[in-house]
Amino acid sequence: MKRAMGMLLGVLLSQPASAAVTREAFSQPLPGLVGPEQLERFFHGRSLFRQAWVVAPSRDAAFDGLGPLYNRISCIACHPKNGRGQAPASQHEPLRTLLVRLSLPGRDGHGGPLPHPAYGDQLNESGIPGVAGEGQPHIRWQEQFVTLADGQRVGLRSPQLSFSELAYGPLGDVRTSMRVGSVVFGLGLLEAIDASTLQALADVPKPDGVKGRVNRVWSVERQRLEPGRFGLKSNQPDLRQQVASAMHGDLGITSPLYPEQNCTALQTACRQAESGGEPELDTQQLGDLHFYLAHLAPPPRRDRDKPQVQRGERLFTEAGCAQCHRPRLTTGQHPLYPLLSARQIEPYSDLLLHNMGPGLADGRDDYLADGREWRTPPLWGLGLLEQINPGAGYLHDGRARTLEEAVLWHGGEGAVARERFKALEANDRWALRAFLQSL
Repeated sequence: MKRAMGMLLGVLLSQPASAAVTREAFSQPLPGLVGPEQLERFFHGRSLFRQAWVVAPSRDAAFDGLGPLYNRISCIACHPKNGRGQAPASQHEPLRTLLVRLSLPGRDGHGGPLPHPAYGDQLNESGIPGVAGEGQPHIRWQEQFVTLADGQRVGLRSPQLSFSELAYGPLGDVRTSMRVGSVVFGLGLLEAIDASTLQALADVPKPDGVKGRVNRVWSVERQRLEPGRFGLKSNQPDLRQQVASAMHGDLGITSPLYPEQNCTALQTACRQAESGGEPELDTQQLGDLHFYLAHLAPPPRRDRDKPQVQRGERLFTEAGCAQCHRPRLTTGQHPLYPLLSARQIEPYSDLLLHNMGPGLADGRDDYLADGREWRTPPLWGLGLLEQINPGAGYLHDGRARTLEEAVLWHGGEGAVARERFKALEANDRWALRAFLQSL
């Protein structure tokens, strides 16, 4: 078995550079991952990420315990090909790769969002037999138009969220936030960036009203507040907790970090449902999932030397985009995985929170992040999304259908850069797009 895994990884690593533009571009391991033990962990983690979990009890006891409440039955369902999900096109379509966060005004005991007493912190549409799913969300789109300096009109759609079939009573004064599944490659490299580097990025003076700050979030394992770096509002301190939280919230799978079922006190049938083990995802499985996601490589850039791409990169910098989408960072010492340490990377992000204005606001606080703040999303792999995830949207809720729409939604600290983009001539916008598609 180990020999077979070694041969398979050898094939992956020996593929020519052109392999990076196949539909497997987001599924490649970092070069340098060698040895039978590392290979076994990587491929076991991959199988867990792709695993369809089943209701307990099951003959396949290693993978039972789905629910009692859940959104999807596997990780890959929300991160197809390790890439992005998409928002539904109309209110009649299910969400599939998009979920809805919930909270009430106020804070929990650690400064995080206050869960809804009946529905918790996330709406789970589905339940196992005998447990009612929490309800059905629906998205209806409203469109407005923006006119660029050369007269081109661009439609910008914004989502209007509603609910039906609510099984546990009215939502009341609830705050909601829609989240599309994000890409999962390069996460180990982001985890290896020192907290001191994040703070230094926040402290450096920036023009155009750009600021940026580090979120401070609760570590379940270490029982303290730490810098946040994962999640769309940097609301998770490390990759292990991000993985365990997603397994718990999206699939209803318990783990050493989240040993209780995802049921509220008011959900009686949910609390009485049979468990798939205590916990359902054990320490070894959680570690292998962490290892796999930590060692997924970001795809290499393409067409870096083309004149149009180089021109677009200059325009990207001149517009001020690089103030938040920092091209290069250096990782520190990863506490577990030496392969991730002391590396120059090109994520095009500072991992900081930025006020993006009222247009993108969800009105939902998340630790220090207020309703207008979002983490700068890394841009690596951006140019391959149209090929690997056709129809995938951009921004936190998938509202932007094109890169141009995504830029035009920038407000707040991104408003000056947006206005510079709007003033560009068509050929300059195409050059900027060519650069983004090279990432």
